[in-house]
Amino acid sequence: MTALTDLEVLATKAGAELDGAPALDILAWATEQFGSSWCVASSMADAVLPHLASRALPGVDVVFLDTGYHFAETIGTRDAVAAVLPVTVRTIMPAQTVAEQDASFGPRLFERDPDKCCAMRKVAPLEKALEPYRAWASGLRRDEAISRSNVRVVEWDAKRGMVKLNPIAAWTQDDVDSYIAENGVLVNPLLSDGYGSVGCAPCTRRLLEGEGARAGRWAGTSKIECGLHT
Repeated sequence: MTALTDLEVLATKAGAELDGAPALDILAWATEQFGSSWCVASSMADAVLPHLASRALPGVDVVFLDTGYHFAETIGTRDAVAAVLPVTVRTIMPAQTVAEQDASFGPRLFERDPDKCCAMRKVAPLEKALEPYRAWASGLRRDEAISRSNVRVVEWDAKRGMVKLNPIAAWTQDDVDSYIAENGVLVNPLLSDGYGSVGCAPCTRRLLEGEGARAGRWAGTSKIECGLHT
């Protein structure tokens, strides 16, 4: 059996001790432990996590994966976040442009093999982007999907060998809405235009009446996650 690393032990202990702690306290713990060697990954559906992180570590790096397939509104939200918050937005590009990927694998790979498309345009770029850090924060919430119901506020990211922070894991949508209203947080306008969750434009549609927030992602397929969190 492989011995646990110090970081893994730290993550496991913090996951238990910080369960139920306010989100800002969890991010303050990250700053205390890692200094500036942690970052935020944001899809720019809203700026809740960048806003929280900037309070714990002004100037914190915010990693944004530009897949080449984003809605214009998402790019606009990224630019607004960079302009108004005390954060450092790092836009990360895949190894290939969309045109280069089309030439290599054929057009509309997102329809034929969405897992492969996500792996090349999201998962691999994120892994490279995270290399300089000891920890990273995501906006995962337990109420978003069954696949996320057991998320810990601090956990060990074994795939990348680093600590993962999920400071708003226990939040509900009402908690998110309240934080946005109380702090004037930027929100992607698509969330006011029928979308419940914002991903790449070809793989995201507006919700139908009664659907859950993530039902518009990869609709009509069995896919429910892009692979960043699995």
